[in-house]
Order: sequence, then C-alpha cells, then structure tokens
Amino acid sequence: MGPYILRRLLLVIPTLLGILLVNFTLTQFVPGGPVEQAIARAQGGGDVFGGFAGGSNDGGAQELGNEDLNTASDSNYVGARGLPPEFIEELKAEFGFDKPPVQRFLLMVWNYARFDFGESYFRSIGVIDLVKEKLPVSITLGLWSTLIAYLVSIPLGIRKAVRDGTPFDTWTSGAIIAAYAIPGFLFAILLLVLFAGGSYFQIFPLRGLTSDNFDELSALGKVADYFWHITLPVLAGTIGAFATLTLLTKNSFLDEIKKLYVMTARAKGLSERRVLYGHVFRNAMLIVIAGFPAVFIGVFFGGSLIIETIFSLDGLGRLGFEAAVARDYPIVFGTLYIFGLMGLLVGILSDLMYVLVDPRIDFERREG
Repeated sequence: MGPYILRRLLLVIPTLLGILLVNFTLTQFVPGGPVEQAIARAQGGGDVFGGFAGGSNDGGAQELGNEDLNTASDSNYVGARGLPPEFIEELKAEFGFDKPPVQRFLLMVWNYARFDFGESYFRSIGVIDLVKEKLPVSITLGLWSTLIAYLVSIPLGIRKAVRDGTPFDTWTSGAIIAAYAIPGFLFAILLLVLFAGGSYFQIFPLRGLTSDNFDELSALGKVADYFWHITLPVLAGTIGAFATLTLLTKNSFLDEIKKLYVMTARAKGLSERRVLYGHVFRNAMLIVIAGFPAVFIGVFFGGSLIIETIFSLDGLGRLGFEAAVARDYPIVFGTLYIFGLMGLLVGILSDLMYVLVDPRIDFERREG
C-alpha cells in the first residue's frame, strides 16, 4: 500500500500543474483584466464591464470598448482615457503584468509550491487570510449537509432494501426522487418564503451565520444561535444528496442479501438483525462509507455560491465568484490551487478508507 500511496502523491504534482496551466492560459484571452479593472475604477466607472454594455460613466469617462481593452498600454488608449503612460506602467508593474506570460506562470508556480499565494489585487489582504475568513461558512454547509445526508440515507436505504417491493419502498422512492429533482436554489427560496418571514412564518433568521449579539451570549446560547442560523441553508444544501446515497445503500444491501454467505448465515439460525448488521452491513457499506470524503468535497464545493447568496452567507463560493468577476487573479488561482490540492488528497483518502473498511482490498495487486 505504501508504494501505491507514494505514486498517487507524486501524481498530484503534474495534475496541479496541468490545472494551473490550463486556467492560466485561458485567462490570457479573457478581456477586462486587472489593469483594465483598475483603470475603470480610476476613471470612476467602478467596473470595466460597464463599457461592454455601451453605457457611459457618470464622471464623463468615455466608453470602454473591446479594442480599447486589448490595447491598454497603447499611447492612443492612454490619451483617450486621460491617464498618463507612467500610471499605466505602474499598474502593470504592480499587478506583475510587466513580465512575459511564461515568466509570470513560472513565478506563480514557484510561489504556490511554497504556499505563498500573495495578496488580493483590490482588497489589500492575503489570499490565505481571506480563505481562512470565509472557510467557516463553507465548512458549516459542507460538513453538516454531508452528515445529515448520511444519517438519513443509510437507515432509509437499509429499510428500503429489507422491504423491497412493498408500498413503503415505492412511496419513499417517489419522495426522494422528487426531492432530487428540486433545484437547491428553488428549495432555498421556498424555505425562506415559508419559514423566514416571507409570507407565512418567522421562525428562522433571514441571513447570516450568527446573530449580531453572538459574542454576548452564553456558551449554550451560542450553540443554539449557530444551529438556528444554519438550519435552512443546510436543509437547502442537503435536499439533492438524499436520493443518490439512499438508492446506493439500498442497491448495495440488495446485492449482498442475495449472496450465498447470507443464505448460509440464515440457515444456521441467526436472527435477521444479526445477519443484516453482523454480516451484510460491512460489505454493503464499503462503497457508501469509503466515499464519504468525496461526497463531502462535492457538497463543500458544489452549489455553495447560490445557497450562500440566497442566505447572505459570506463563504468561499461568493469569494471565488466575486474574484472571477473582478479579475482578482491571486484569489482565483490561489483558491483553485488549494481546492485542487484538497480534491486530489481526498481521492487518496478515499482509497485509504476502502482499505480501512475492507482490508481484503489490495490496490497494489490490482495495479500489477
């Protein structure tokens, strides 16, 4: 197992390089880069993309067309914008765009290898500090949504397998498939309308992760306030995860129940409960339990932007979206590197979970 893990760890390096290279190359062809964003703000436009729609700035700045964006350092462009060439060159040097793309990419890779992600272009704060600031919200949504999905789906899937073909199995399947078909953002809006002061009940808060007086509350009060705030966002983020896990659990149990060792255990006079949880459970849960890290990462990253926006939560989803819109490349590439590294390491962790759950699995032999 050791050599297999070592090979997987070594593969992380070229995979990360490939991810960074592809995204870095794409950004070279995207209009409205950091320099153009800074120029638009200096001119009072606020956002370089306002020019794409053909609008004019209140401060009397001229429209910013695509041709202007592609010639940001041209003297005609500078004269038309009313900015001195020295200012443009200072901006390019500040953002590192005075160097060739290859040199900038190699420098970024060298810094990222030392976990030096630099500072945000427009927020004057380090990327690591920003990620640490937003991380609690994303961890809250990802961790609790995953735990609730497992706590509900595993018992429900086992029950459905035991009562396969009964009315209970039929109507529960219909319910979870209907829940899976509901978009998370639509369910989130429905929860707000019903339970957060929309048109019916004012039971849960409308926004935020904690109350304004959170620091003044007792320890028990802080815990209660925390769960009070996360109830609706977690429910909205969990709704789509039940179907996959429940049906996976059910099918895994059905496959194991039909095997010969189960018939032998029953023939020996073991109780149905002992057969299910003493013999079937460990084998049937192999795929479900071992996939926990991957499911968590999926919930952690997937769909968080919309949920965070609807419930006014300041997490990594909104951070990445706002950074992409503002062309804040240190945040974009820094978070991409961190999340990519986490995803690759979680893949290795999933393999270790398989071995932990079932020691009979040998990845070395399979690769050989």
